[in-house]
Amino acid sequence: MLETFTLSDDIDLPKKRREFSDHKVTDIRAAVHTERVNIFINDKFFCSLDISQVVDLKIKVGRELSEEELSSLKRASEFSKFYSLALEYVFLRPHSRKEINDYLVRKTLDRKVRVKNRKTGEYQTKIKQGYDKSLVPLVLQRLDNHGYLDDERFAKLWVENRNVSKGVSQKKLQSELLQKGIATHIIDKVLSNTSRSDEDELKKVIAKKRNRYTDEQKFIQYLLRQGFNYSDILDELSSTESSEWA
Repeated sequence: MLETFTLSDDIDLPKKRREFSDHKVTDIRAAVHTERVNIFINDKFFCSLDISQVVDLKIKVGRELSEEELSSLKRASEFSKFYSLALEYVFLRPHSRKEINDYLVRKTLDRKVRVKNRKTGEYQTKIKQGYDKSLVPLVLQRLDNHGYLDDERFAKLWVENRNVSKGVSQKKLQSELLQKGIATHIIDKVLSNTSRSDEDELKKVIAKKRNRYTDEQKFIQYLLRQGFNYSDILDELSSTESSEWA
């Protein structure tokens, strides 16, 4: 049968074949608006596969498949669609491993969709079935194999690009990365190697936000909520002209 998806992404049909099968591949057609191909069993559409899957699995017209092989073929089809969906998400912007995992888990949930009836033109609400939950670790495994899951690289990008012009404290960066599932040792390593300092970041925030506050104490509370040190805040504020608070 089509077993699980190995680290090399190889999927093999069983070598032992039945002498006779009621399920025969009768047609293979290029799908519309996609690089997939449609597989027809006994003259009826069965599933779609990536072109590479068709080659690797040696799917060809006239091949007979068992019930077990059909089930595995369907699973291979769903896996390739799920993986393509994951790649689209990965390429949108950098993501942590946790973000990608959470996204995939959400895609396993059934959801309501509005579908237009071609005959009547009316919209109907239908339930769109989510992907098989057991495919989530397999998709993550393939993403990892291809280097798309790298929390340290993500953390570096986050620290070096987060609110560069507005300013952000290391404490807030740490909190944000923890929420995104980055391990503490990775956060500590990345923050210890960044050129961004709380002193410079505090100056940015004060320059951006000070005119919005007429009450110095409220402004100090705001800066504290942003993760800056109390004494650093007082020192920086004292270096500016007190007339701004008049």
